[in-house]
This record gives sequence, structure tokens and C-alpha cells, in this order.
Amino acid sequence: MSRQSADKGWPHRWDLLLRYRLIEIIALWEGRITTNSLREAFGIGRQQASKDINYYIKQIAPDNLQYDFSLKGYLPTAEFKPVVTKGDINEYLHLLNSKKDLMLNFEYLNIHQANTETIQPLIRQVKPSFVRPIIQAARENKRVEIQYVSLSNPKPDDRMIAPHTLVFTGYRWHVRAYCEKSSMFKDFLLSRMTDISEITLKSDFSAKDDKQWNTLVDIIVTPDPRLNKHQQKVIENDYGMVNAQ
Repeated sequence: MSRQSADKGWPHRWDLLLRYRLIEIIALWEGRITTNSLREAFGIGRQQASKDINYYIKQIAPDNLQYDFSLKGYLPTAEFKPVVTKGDINEYLHLLNSKKDLMLNFEYLNIHQANTETIQPLIRQVKPSFVRPIIQAARENKRVEIQYVSLSNPKPDDRMIAPHTLVFTGYRWHVRAYCEKSSMFKDFLLSRMTDISEITLKSDFSAKDDKQWNTLVDIIVTPDPRLNKHQQKVIENDYGMVNAQ
């Protein structure tokens, strides 16, 4: 535990720090955090989950969350600022992949371990205020209006979409959605959205209607045939290939 974290009055227990990190990530990117989120992620009781959220609000980030009685959850305020996270969408990705990844990039802990470094790819700008309504619309099968720019059309273009899945390729975040302007399902880069409006009515299209999305394709990968046999063997070992594929 660094002196910086101790001065802020943060707890010394590692599991509590992970819970506060989850609170911040879920609230920031999904727009609402409930006790159920903590209970399901960490296997704790409702009373403990409520205690963790209240401690986060009172001791760690007093201006970040407010309770909404109609939604029965805590919502991020307009003054929300990340305290135990960096506010980076990749933190949300790590959370979706595995709760173990909550330990990544926690700079306030002084843990004795081997020296390690992670080379991060260039981060594309993605705004939480754009992601929240898209996640909500996908969850509720509703439509949302966006302004979108592309290489073929650099001027903002109004589009009504019905999103169903967020996709991370390893370098970029997309949303898979039905586009009413194109009358087809398409991929939209979150970093190319310039504005987003309120969620509108229910959509007539959902993930089950996206035939391309629901079509699985098996891909067999082999070493580049332009390599010599020794080089191909090296590639096979790199990827744990069986029968050179």
C-alpha cells in the first residue's frame, strides 16, 4: 500500500479495493450500479454490498454517485471523476472478460512481484456518455439516434440504429447494430460517433435477426507457406499448432 493511498483513507484489504474498482467501472460505463452487481461478482451478501457502495460514496468519491429511486440503483453524477480507475474503456473490457482482470493497472498497490511491463496499443477516444445509452438500448431492444462520421463521409451523418452487441477487436470498439438508413446490420466504430441522442422506441430488429452475426465460421490458421520448414516449425510452436494448423 503506497502512502498516497493510505493518505486517502482507502482500505488495506485487496478484495475491498477490487469491489470499489468494480463500482466505479460499472457506474461509469453502464450508467448504473446496484448491490446485485457486487453480489454476483464477489459472492457477498446484500448487506456487505450496500456497505461497500456507501463507503465508496462517503469516503472515496463523494461526488460520483447518486441514488435513483425509480431505477433502484446508483447513477453517475455530472461531476463524476474516476478515482480508483483511469476512466479508460479498456478497464470495462477487462471487467467483461474476467473479474480477475480487475487487478490490472492498479497503480496504488505496492505488491512484491517480478518486474513486468505491458505495451498498450494506441487508445481510441470513446466517451462514456455515448456508451451508456447504447448499452441500455441493446439491453432493452430499443433504437437510438447517433451522429456518425466515416472515411467516405467525414461530415456527421444522422443515423437511427438498433444496437445489440458491443465488440472489441483488440484495437477498436465497435457496436453491432441494425441501421435504418442502410436497412441492414452494420458495425459502427464507437470512436467515430460525434453525438448521440436519447433512446427512442422499441426496435423491430434484434440480434436474432442478424444472420451474419449468428453465422459461425471455422477458420484454420497455418504458417505462411513462403517460410522455410524451420521457420514454419517456429510458428507452429509459437501458437501450439497441431498438424501444422
